[in-house]
Amino acid sequence: MKFVSEVSRTHYCGNLNLTHAGKDVVLMGWVDTRRDHGGLVFVDLRDREGIVQVVLNPASTGTASSKDFRGEFVVAIRGKVNKRPDGMTNKKMKTGEIEVVAETCEILSKAETPPFGITDTDVNENLRLQYRYLDLRSPRLQNFMRVRHDVMQTVREFLAKEGFWEIETPILYKSTPEGARDYLVPSRVHPGSFYALPQSPQTLKQLLMVSGMDKYFQIARCFRDEDLRADRQPEFSQIDCEMSFINQEDVMQVNERLVRHVWKKVKGIEIEKIHRMTFDEAMDRFGNDKPDIRFGLELKNLADKVKGSGFKVFDDTIANGHAVKGFACPEGGEFSRGQLDKLTEIAKKAGAKGLVWIKSEAGGKVSSPISKFFSEEKLMDLVVACGGKKGDCALIVADEYEVTSKALSTLRLHLGEELKLIDKSKDVFLWVYDFPLFEYDPEAKRWMARHHPFTMAKYEHIDIMLAGDTKRYGEVKAQAYDLVCNGYEVLGGSIRIYRQDVQAAMFAALGLSEEEVKHRFGFFINALKFGTPPHGGFAWGLDRLVMILCQTDAIREVIAFPKTLKASDMMSEAPTTVDRAQLLELGIRLAQKDKE
Repeated sequence: MKFVSEVSRTHYCGNLNLTHAGKDVVLMGWVDTRRDHGGLVFVDLRDREGIVQVVLNPASTGTASSKDFRGEFVVAIRGKVNKRPDGMTNKKMKTGEIEVVAETCEILSKAETPPFGITDTDVNENLRLQYRYLDLRSPRLQNFMRVRHDVMQTVREFLAKEGFWEIETPILYKSTPEGARDYLVPSRVHPGSFYALPQSPQTLKQLLMVSGMDKYFQIARCFRDEDLRADRQPEFSQIDCEMSFINQEDVMQVNERLVRHVWKKVKGIEIEKIHRMTFDEAMDRFGNDKPDIRFGLELKNLADKVKGSGFKVFDDTIANGHAVKGFACPEGGEFSRGQLDKLTEIAKKAGAKGLVWIKSEAGGKVSSPISKFFSEEKLMDLVVACGGKKGDCALIVADEYEVTSKALSTLRLHLGEELKLIDKSKDVFLWVYDFPLFEYDPEAKRWMARHHPFTMAKYEHIDIMLAGDTKRYGEVKAQAYDLVCNGYEVLGGSIRIYRQDVQAAMFAALGLSEEEVKHRFGFFINALKFGTPPHGGFAWGLDRLVMILCQTDAIREVIAFPKTLKASDMMSEAPTTVDRAQLLELGIRLAQKDKE
């Protein structure tokens, strides 16, 4: 019998159940395991939907000997679905109540012994990435790909019903730097000129609003030549959207509906309250603009409590207008000196000069390296001021506000994981809004856009921009918003600048000359002259969203063919060198590296 060419598959392995008992089926898939029980051979046959047990009698299956079956061979089987005998069911398998008794079988493709077991979990990651096509056969990664598919289809369905049109924008585009380095593509037809792969479709989606498209979306591929980390890749996908004639609340509402729709459809979970917090409040309470609010350990301001203590670190920090903050760790009174030294090192790696701890032991004793400056009663007051009680430990940092925030936020997240304070059974969402529009770069000695140069200031702050009052740029708040889930930023967006005078003021604030603006954004500035509606938008990080839904902490797991932390593809060995003839055709000559 010729399978595939003459006989088609009738069912997926993992979809069979008791309702199919007595039916003839044709299955095709991979041999997962093979067990020889004398006269009968039992094979677990696997495809993307799961595994089913197949019973083969070598004397009657004719087409191919079951003894020839090996792990990862691709085989086809025709047989009858039977209910398993009483006491022989396997409750761990979705198909554990039935088995398929094979009548004929055929090997479609033989396989060498793979370098690791398909279901092995303890495999070197580099090896997994080198043989990614084998790793993708594992039920775990196939489930991740299924979730990714479900999310994409669910999002498309939702946005279409909300009136969004799916419109594609170019991949080969103009370099309009947005904070990261562009990936450049040389043009053969225009020697010396380059396209850029888009960091996002930002200007293009705004031009679609100028064009009257009203509501746009696409699942867009984006590219950023920047350093990688566990939740970032050089190329990634985002759910990119833009809307006309809307305000910030409109954007938040449509995304709250989208969140609830996706979580209900994909996970079967009802998302209840979606919290809201200004940027200033998030930084003050958690030291982080994307805080994980599934647990406490909130930061407390201590300047008033320690002012004039005689402890030089605190006094000098307060005199210079900087921050003294801390939080209390529950039952931290039991911390050993080694544990406290480790926490101090974590704070230092995050930028702090040191860490002050105050340990309140359950028996009432209070100890601290600053005990000679404070009485035991005062030290206990500081533990309480940090949100603690007897038996807890206060951790305090005194430094510049940003350094203090980063160090304490890092410690907070470390202890949340270490002490298992995080309720990982639920997903908690938080809007963070009212971000600063600008941030000052002391090295470049100029103001930079915190979000991007097309973000609208809050209306009450526009006059500061129009006046070019550089001394007050730090006061200007943006109509920008992020949606945070479990400490990850999953969405970022803003209301956009649609007025020519405000856009010109923004470019001026960033120190761009008229020539630079015309070279980089001339086409965009010109479009604003022809009637631009008030508009705003947002982009979901699709990869990060799927990562959270799949409850994994590595974004590589939910991307079919990911890159390493060095932006290389270990399977194809990209990037690679190219023929000199290709370079010459593009007018490119590689510089010789210094022999050193």
